[in-house]
Amino acid sequence: MLSPDIQKDLCSAFAREVKKVIKKEIGDKLFSVLIDESCDISIAKQMAVIVRYVNDKGMVVERFLGLKHVPDTTSSALKKALLDVLAEYGLHIARLRGQGYDGASNMRGEFNGLQKQIRDENSHAFYVHCFAHQLQLVVVAVSTCCSSFSDFFNYVGLIVTSASSSCRRKDTLIADHRNTIIEKLDSGEIFSGKGKHQRTSLARPGDTRWGSHFTTLLRIENMWESVIRVLSMIHGDERNPGRAAGLLKKMESFTFVLNMKLMLKVFRITNELSLLLQKKDQNIVQAMSLLVDVKTRLVNFRNEGWAALFQEVKDFCVAKKIKLPDFSELRPRWGRSRLDDDLITKEHHYRVDTFLVALDAILTEMDHRFNESSSEVLVCFSCLDPRNSFSMFDIDKIARLTEIYDQDFSLTDPSNIRDQLETFILHVRRVDAFRSCNDFASLAMKLVETGRHHAFPLVYHIIELALLLPVATASVERDFSAMNIIKTNLCNRMGD
Repeated sequence: MLSPDIQKDLCSAFAREVKKVIKKEIGDKLFSVLIDESCDISIAKQMAVIVRYVNDKGMVVERFLGLKHVPDTTSSALKKALLDVLAEYGLHIARLRGQGYDGASNMRGEFNGLQKQIRDENSHAFYVHCFAHQLQLVVVAVSTCCSSFSDFFNYVGLIVTSASSSCRRKDTLIADHRNTIIEKLDSGEIFSGKGKHQRTSLARPGDTRWGSHFTTLLRIENMWESVIRVLSMIHGDERNPGRAAGLLKKMESFTFVLNMKLMLKVFRITNELSLLLQKKDQNIVQAMSLLVDVKTRLVNFRNEGWAALFQEVKDFCVAKKIKLPDFSELRPRWGRSRLDDDLITKEHHYRVDTFLVALDAILTEMDHRFNESSSEVLVCFSCLDPRNSFSMFDIDKIARLTEIYDQDFSLTDPSNIRDQLETFILHVRRVDAFRSCNDFASLAMKLVETGRHHAFPLVYHIIELALLLPVATASVERDFSAMNIIKTNLCNRMGD
């Protein structure tokens, strides 16, 4: 076990055994791929490949096939690397039915991207832009939707940097927060419990890290008193005038608190969707349905949530001894001078130019980013959604899928599918076993469990095709996290 050669032989033996199991499990099934690229510790670009398929039990399975070193990240080089990985497992591109990538131009390019080159060879390998990545792009767009929110997140970044840029400041922040928690526990203001009040620190928001903006604002809110005291300490220790005093004044303002509370509420709503999208058994029809629910919540919050949010912000300011402004006082619109004589009340500024602007921006951005719901394939797949006793069932639209996926169905299947669908809908609405099905995943497993997939093979095959379409590349991100743990600087020096 001390010999590097023997260690590598053992790892190679394990890898061969795992490959045999994956090959046997996939067999001649249809599949989709999830791909992303990242640099390892040696600054070498690695491409992770995951295959997604439906096993014999009707369950969605995602298997990691491997990391492929790609010195060139052009779409042609990525395609060659992908075909090499698939060839190792005996997988042919003709059986590919879905592609899941992020928004990089070399991956999703409409004219010469990887997905376009794959579709030139296989028109049924539909591309889906990672939903979690799109949701993060929505968050980034909202953080810069207007100059007021752009300034707010700039100050948030400066606060995080100033309060935790050195070991001393970070240790002071953590120790002060710990003492604050102990005081609140002793006074009965908060209560202990499993997983509560863990040691934490501030985190910098990143445009490429899912949920990082939400985490940053949540920690600033939870560590409010400690951040204030650390900024005061920094100002007292500075020999030359610094920015800590300005950041302290900015934090203890009604505008900052309103922006923080508003963004936290928006991120809480969208974060639920982000977490759901990262489940391995998630399917695209269910994801689109969840997206509609999130949009509805945001619309309701826009129309009815101002009063509750306004009161929450005022209560927070009173609790933290932050002075409330005179909401009837006139002020110029954001970015305008008083000389322009375009004055509005502060209440109007907070309600219209802050609250409504932010929510209108995020709703517009979501409609722009998530436009897959209008595609014919998803509209047809959604007609087999088992919720509410198959309330969206439409024979004509479901039968249309046999024409879209013409390679997977015979010439007689488009006419046979209608008779089979009529019998299928009567059966599943009558049998109690199917009443518990609330998505495609549970429906597929129930059909296999009851043996009905043999009675309705064409319907089951359509459900399989819906399950194959990828939703998010979260599994690839997990692989990169594992790569960073395993491929350390020390291992890198031992050889590839």
